[in-house]
Amino acid sequence: MSSSSSSDNGDSGAGGSGEVFEAPSPSRPRRGANDVWPEPFLESLAVQVAVNASSSTSLLAAAPALANVFQVCTTWQAVSRSDHLWQLLTRQVWGRTRLMHDTWRDEFLFRHRTARNFRTRTYNYFTLQFDPSDVDEPDSLSCRCLTLSDLYLAAGFADGTVRLFLLNNRLHIKTLRPPLRDRFGRFSRAVSGIVISDSRLTFATMDGDIHVAEIEGGVHTRTAYAGDIVNDGALVDFTGCGRWWVGLFAGVPGRAFHIWDCNSEETTFIGGTLTDPEAVMGWHTLTELTTSLGRLRISGGETAVACTRWKIMVIDLRNQGVIIGEDEEQRRGLIVTGFDSNDVAYVRIDGRGNASVRRVNTQETVCEFRVSGAAQRRVMGCVNRLHALMCAGGIMRVWEVERGEYLYSIRERVGELDAIVADDRHVAVASTSTAQSTIHLWDFGAL
Repeated sequence: MSSSSSSDNGDSGAGGSGEVFEAPSPSRPRRGANDVWPEPFLESLAVQVAVNASSSTSLLAAAPALANVFQVCTTWQAVSRSDHLWQLLTRQVWGRTRLMHDTWRDEFLFRHRTARNFRTRTYNYFTLQFDPSDVDEPDSLSCRCLTLSDLYLAAGFADGTVRLFLLNNRLHIKTLRPPLRDRFGRFSRAVSGIVISDSRLTFATMDGDIHVAEIEGGVHTRTAYAGDIVNDGALVDFTGCGRWWVGLFAGVPGRAFHIWDCNSEETTFIGGTLTDPEAVMGWHTLTELTTSLGRLRISGGETAVACTRWKIMVIDLRNQGVIIGEDEEQRRGLIVTGFDSNDVAYVRIDGRGNASVRRVNTQETVCEFRVSGAAQRRVMGCVNRLHALMCAGGIMRVWEVERGEYLYSIRERVGELDAIVADDRHVAVASTSTAQSTIHLWDFGAL
């Protein structure tokens, strides 16, 4: 159905934006009058060169531009040994604020090489295994959503279970289940979305319940919010970030968006008409397999972007309920499962397979491309910082999202997809060839 979000990956949302960079810290050691100015000045220059190259050409252009700066002379080369400089560069170019390697220089180089691997189809491929013997319902092994973080992959299933995998060894480490509760239909306990934040995993089910579990703890889950399915309808998608949880409901007019403060776990907003045309189908999702009615994503930490068949809506999470953008497609309709967003842009596909990348804040078109076969076959897709991945007919194709250039197709054939998610290093999909979903994982990490 949908992919979900994670906010423990250290993304700041600043990568490639061209924003004014942070000046070097004034508290850093100062040696002599002749040494005070050159190093801060050269650090500032290096950051500006990298930001300009990444914004005007591509993120992969930042590293060669920096190499030219550092080759000017030995003084300029010495600046390249400043870990503070590489921290600034990693944040400004790659949007990363969490250190996952020994030094910030190592972090920057890893991100650059991983992005290059993504462009050149260089990866390792795996299928993830878990024990299916603990299920007792035919729908229990049908995957409904996937979420990635730096360390984990979480898969949500139709019976309400969430299976957690470690990415470094790809082992299944935990299965989480919601507390028992009366059902309102065959799929009312299906997982709508998952959020991984720091040490906590949060997941929601279609009946509107939100459950929280500690990743490092046992398998105990507690219900943070009890859904009111009669008054709200079905929770068709759920996502979140470090401050907010956001749900997209269908079934009751005027209650499309629900926003919660994830720290206090209190509801802060209910409203919106985006899913009003899908109200009847919203109730059907609880009892039968239907096409996806809506997708919901967090973009840049303070904005939510939602897509239905006829419209894309952008809402401000700081000024809750304020619509800051709309994008309608009344003629051909939109393919909901082909919609996704990153920190600055979203990808939309109309009913004829015409895809466009548009900026979240302005709906300005960045680039366009065509997904062949979209009009005849089901399409499911996602995006990361630099690439859009679209799967139709079991073939997953990759485009870059800065100019719309087609790059390649993934070698492995995966069949009909149930869920897909990608970040800057990994791509994960769940596909069904038998009664059980198979989880596929591609790792583009620097080899």
